This record gives sequence, structure tokens and C-alpha cells, in this order.
Amino acid sequence: MRKIGILTGGADCPGLNSVIRAVVRKSIDEGFVVTGIKNGWNGLVDNDMRILDYRLTSGILARGGTILGTSRIIPPLEKRRIKLIAENFKRSGMDALIAVGGEDTLKIALQLLDEHALPIVGVPKSIDNSLSGTDYTFGFDTAVNVATECIDRLHTTAESHHRIIVVEVMGLHTGWNALEAGIAGGAHYILIPEYPIEINKVCASLKARHKRGKSFSIIVVAEGAKIEGYQKEDMDRMFRRGRHHIGRIAEILADLIEENTSYETRVSVLGHIQRGGVPTAYDRIIGTRFGFKAVELVRENKFGMMVSLKNSKISYVEIRDAVSQRKMIDADLMEIAKVFYT
Repeated sequence: MRKIGILTGGADCPGLNSVIRAVVRKSIDEGFVVTGIKNGWNGLVDNDMRILDYRLTSGILARGGTILGTSRIIPPLEKRRIKLIAENFKRSGMDALIAVGGEDTLKIALQLLDEHALPIVGVPKSIDNSLSGTDYTFGFDTAVNVATECIDRLHTTAESHHRIIVVEVMGLHTGWNALEAGIAGGAHYILIPEYPIEINKVCASLKARHKRGKSFSIIVVAEGAKIEGYQKEDMDRMFRRGRHHIGRIAEILADLIEENTSYETRVSVLGHIQRGGVPTAYDRIIGTRFGFKAVELVRENKFGMMVSLKNSKISYVEIRDAVSQRKMIDADLMEIAKVFYT
């Protein structure tokens, strides 16, 4: 009888519980035992784990977050800590490990593969949809739907008060959230990390809208967007002790818009609201399909692989390839968004 461990690492997102549930159900069907590792990689540091069964995973499909808990650990880990994780894994009697997470979680998995040859399978999770090797990560669809609903609601108050509203969404390195939610929500301008913000063009577009009788606008900006030509010391205010400070780019952008247009401008920062709540049907289905495939890869001893979605088909790629570079936004989508800037 094989014993499989599963952990959920990094930031939480909707759909994690669907993966856990699928891994448990498929594993039991295969005759395997599943050990749930608590709080991400920290669970293998602290030996904090328990056996998962039908009862513990019943009724969790519609729940946000993760029943296993999570933690954010930034790779690479020091040799001592990596060695401790590897030793505790081997002492636990587990034959394989399914690591569910984003870029950081899977980079630690790759480090364990390279340095200790741990039998690991990865499952891609990210509300930013930034992992290479897969068309979609679970959690992304829910995050986009939440942001779209918020943008829809902000349209009415922006129009009623004749205001510009800057909506900041998550996306530190890539603009998938901002781009797809912005298009779906009818935003009048979308600003993302891949393209520096040209504030003069933004303000010119807003003025052109006002001349046409449109006295309000919605601007969607990703948290990691940068303003072209802005003084470095001003941009540095967006960071605190080396960590990104959510909300600063929207505040700075709103100030610049008011200064250059005299239009009343307000800020709405969605932040972690995109991570919480009930997962969409799509994320539940993708999470379930990913969980089933992960167990199949364990059964076939295909370690070092990450489950992926390609052209609506579940497949797999090497973890190394998945974390080698971030998946940047689709240029075609960006061109569609630009049509609505005038």
C-alpha cells in the first residue's frame, strides 16, 4: 500500500479544497493512504500531519481556503531546512508527495527534487495565472469573477458621482487579473506590470471621454504596475521593508490623474477579497481534474512533473519548465482592451 502526502503552500485561493478532495477520493480508489501535511512546507518541518479520509474531506468542495492550512515560504531554502524537510518526509513513511501551490511552492519542490531526489508531483495554483506550462491555474477564474463583480458595482457609483475610480487588483508580476477582469467589467483603461504606465496617455484618454459626454471612468490597475518616468524615490514608497505595499500604486495613480485632469478621483483596492469565498464551478472542476491527474502521475512514478491544462486537456510538464519563467499576458487580449481606451 502506497502512502501519499499532500500539502498546500503559498497564498490561499479558491479551489484548493477541490484538489485535496480529489486526491483523497482517487487515492482511496487506487488503494493508497493519504497524509495531509498542515500549513505547507512548515508541516514537514514541524511533523504536523494527519491521515485524510472520506469523512474529513466530505462537504469541502464549495469552501474557500484550504482545510490543511498554508504558509508562505520564499525560495530558495537554506541547506539545513531543506535537509530537515527531506529527512522528515522519509521518516514519515510517505512514498510520494503532491505539492499544491504556485511559483514559490513549486520552486521549493524543485529544490527538493534536485538536492534530495524526493518523489514529488506538482499541482499549479495561482490567482495570477502566471505559471508557465499550463493554460490556466485553478483559483484564477474565481479571482477574475470577484474582480469583475466589484467593477460592475463601481460603475454605478462612478457614474452617479461623475468620478474616476481607480480599481486595484492583484497581480504583482503579471497582469492577467487586471486584463481579464478589466475587459469583462468594461473598464475604460487597464494598466498592467508588463507595460509601464504612460500617465499622459491615460489622462488624455480620460479627457477625450469627458469631451464626448462621458463624465466618469473606471481604471483597473494591477498592484505591480509601474509608472513610466516617475521618480524612483516616489515609486520606492510602494515598498515597505522589501515587500510590496498593496494600494500604493492606486493611490499614486489617483493623485496624478486629479493633478493632471482636475477630475474627482477615488480608489478601491480589492486586495485579498479576490482570494476568499466560494470557488466558481470552473475552479472546482479544474481542481478536481488536477487532483485526479496528480494521483495518476504518482501511480505511474512520473515524479518531477506538474499537472497542467493544455487546450482543455489535462496533461503534465516538468516542474523545472513550469517555474523557469512567468507566463506573461496575451498580447492579443491587450490589443482588444486598447480598443476601449478612447
